[in-house]
Amino acid sequence: MELLLRRWHSFRQMFRFNIVRSITASPADDVGDDLRSNPYFEKYSEKIRSFQKENPEEFKSRLEGSKTIKSEDKCRLGTQQFSSLLNPKENPHGRSLRETNLKALDNIMKLDLVEDKTTEEIKQIWESYHKQKDGISATIPCDLYDMMQKNGKKYPLFVFPLPRDQGYEFFLCQVVDHTANFTPLINYQAHRENAPVCLTMVHYVELKEKGIVLMCGEFNKDVLDARGAQCLANQYQLYYGRENKKRLHMLETLNYSPNEFRHMDLIAELECMSF
Repeated sequence: MELLLRRWHSFRQMFRFNIVRSITASPADDVGDDLRSNPYFEKYSEKIRSFQKENPEEFKSRLEGSKTIKSEDKCRLGTQQFSSLLNPKENPHGRSLRETNLKALDNIMKLDLVEDKTTEEIKQIWESYHKQKDGISATIPCDLYDMMQKNGKKYPLFVFPLPRDQGYEFFLCQVVDHTANFTPLINYQAHRENAPVCLTMVHYVELKEKGIVLMCGEFNKDVLDARGAQCLANQYQLYYGRENKKRLHMLETLNYSPNEFRHMDLIAELECMSF
């Protein structure tokens, strides 16, 4: 329990390179120079200012990292998911990192109709279906997914850079069971565990006996386009699903020694990747 708490607080401190360290509660438009200087502030400024106006004290507390955990919540940390450690309140901005609202595979695909299909046929059906949808999809070999799931349990948090006109925007990724949720880092800095999800990737394991795991991802068009969502999905697979010592070391460092983590290493790694 104490290890989880230390990891959580260290993670928040690590990314203070563009987090507000001090803030004036009024007027409501004063969100602090540090946060305003973030190149993606204007993109999310309306939501951030709205939250600040509705909950000025809570907003100030979150940015200063001073929100406390109730003693009764601490007693339950061992059985809670990592995302719920801080007992988040109701989120007015849509589904957040701590929430799940996911379709079961049998609500997407009639499993009884693919029982006699080959792996390749199921792959073609899955990909053809999702070409008509606003999202991303993949069929993943079981051995690759087993590696991804193992690393997801060990390293539930990571950040990925996404190329933008202004440089790079960072996205926080949280892995819970067979789901990976993404939110812009600046949103996480303002809303923490209540940050609205911009991309959810769900991995369905019902057809593992056929050697594959099916993935589909839904994204918020106001934050990402299909190309950006696919770029994040590709990075996720390359970090979590490959025996690459350098990338695995970065996963381990961020989760267990966050003060030693260097976010610029992510950009350097992305620039040498081939998707």
